[in-house]
Amino acid sequence: MFSKSFEVCRFQFLNFMLTFINHTSHLKSFSYFCENFISMDFNAEDANIFEDFSPVNSEDRQKVYIETYGCQMNVNDSEVVASILTANGYAITSNINDTEVILINTCSIRENAETRVFGRLDVFSQIKKSKPSLLVGVIGCMAERLKEQLIEEKKVVDIVVGPDAYRELPVLIRAAENGQKGINVLLSREETYADISPVRLDKNGVSAFVSIMRGCNNMCTYCVVPYTRGVERSRDPKSIVKEVKELVDAGYREVTLLGQNVNSFKWQETQGMIKETISFADLLEMVALVDPRLRVRFSTSHPKDLSNDVLHTMAMYENICNHIHLPVQSGSSRMLKLMNRKYTREDYLGRIAAIREIIPDCSISTDVIAGFCTETELDHDQTISLMQEVGYDFAYMFKYSERPNTKAANKLEDDVPEDVKTRRLTEIIELQGKLSEISKRRDIGKSFEVLVEGESKKSKEHYYGRTTHNKVVVFPRENHKIGDFVFVKITDCTPATLMGISVKE
Repeated sequence: MFSKSFEVCRFQFLNFMLTFINHTSHLKSFSYFCENFISMDFNAEDANIFEDFSPVNSEDRQKVYIETYGCQMNVNDSEVVASILTANGYAITSNINDTEVILINTCSIRENAETRVFGRLDVFSQIKKSKPSLLVGVIGCMAERLKEQLIEEKKVVDIVVGPDAYRELPVLIRAAENGQKGINVLLSREETYADISPVRLDKNGVSAFVSIMRGCNNMCTYCVVPYTRGVERSRDPKSIVKEVKELVDAGYREVTLLGQNVNSFKWQETQGMIKETISFADLLEMVALVDPRLRVRFSTSHPKDLSNDVLHTMAMYENICNHIHLPVQSGSSRMLKLMNRKYTREDYLGRIAAIREIIPDCSISTDVIAGFCTETELDHDQTISLMQEVGYDFAYMFKYSERPNTKAANKLEDDVPEDVKTRRLTEIIELQGKLSEISKRRDIGKSFEVLVEGESKKSKEHYYGRTTHNKVVVFPRENHKIGDFVFVKITDCTPATLMGISVKE
């Protein structure tokens, strides 16, 4: 756990550095590609509002409200932030009207995610009018990318903190209380927060995210992540296993190992004259062995790095879920080269063939971009044909949107007309809708072990959970409890959900 206090000298030094950074730092603004993100199975735009949390009586503690948008990594980052803050005397609240500090955490992957955050900042500005002492902070990737704009244009923002500077939040909050701008967006080559046990503030207490690495080295031409999260750094596997064991002891039944590219995980240790390298396949096995009843998932895999060793490890352990998210982005080798994806259409299909051979019952999801620079009808048709050949269980689909300072924006022409992008995206969505329905209808009549995650949004008389294939199932709650493993026979389906009844194993 992070140290519970900062030394006075460190506080003074950092305040000096903050002043220096405020006047001298001019980091480049980078961006990503996507507007109009569409998922067949979940809405990643929904905010994650953490529940009230404090390890001791919170009456004397300054309250912090955290609002999170974006990917699983962002949710995990907010849990790290909550841990750092609670260890330093703050309490986490879910009541925005009863807080001294508001922190909003979001990614920079999509333009509309940032637009939504700017809208929330306008709301916070209205709250601040009636409560002038309120501090407002933007943390995470968006803070990294838009520091100058946030400070110059959004006067409501007092604190701007990038994803590698969360440890400094207590100091930065105190700086803001003293009338300074609390800013730190410096990236690190070492920071992994390995020593911090995230405060689990989710509502179900069943599934948890565990970050195994940070950053990315792949430099896809459309992607901002290497610039907002820095270079790849893998966590000490011992700290990962320790965190997973703590989750098991706390009653969690499932973990998802997170990284921008989990397959590039690599940890090297030297013991005497022997240098040991731990790969992602090794780590996956170590986590699976923590508890045979603990479900293990991971995200995301890069096709160029998905090894047969990982597939064989998945096949070896029943508690490693039979689902792989393998983003393709395009079915055209020409497009993939322009995107700097470092694989061809044939390479990708070779990985799919390996999955089918080693794990025949594995579900596969993907990401697809429509209308990337110079994309022709032939390129688009190749994407359509690849989707048909693979038969994805579900997909996340995007329309390319050029944003400043990415390599694609600097080197390539965004020359596909907007109406053509929209039409191609529509065709991709319609096809995936059919593929998803085919996938779900194949499951009718079969029985699956489902981890109960919560109450159905449509009916209090039903629970929902997921199969090992990451498919959502709704079924009568009967006498089951959240966190139970229940065998469910599938009786019907909708485009997004399986429906069934519980049966004996």
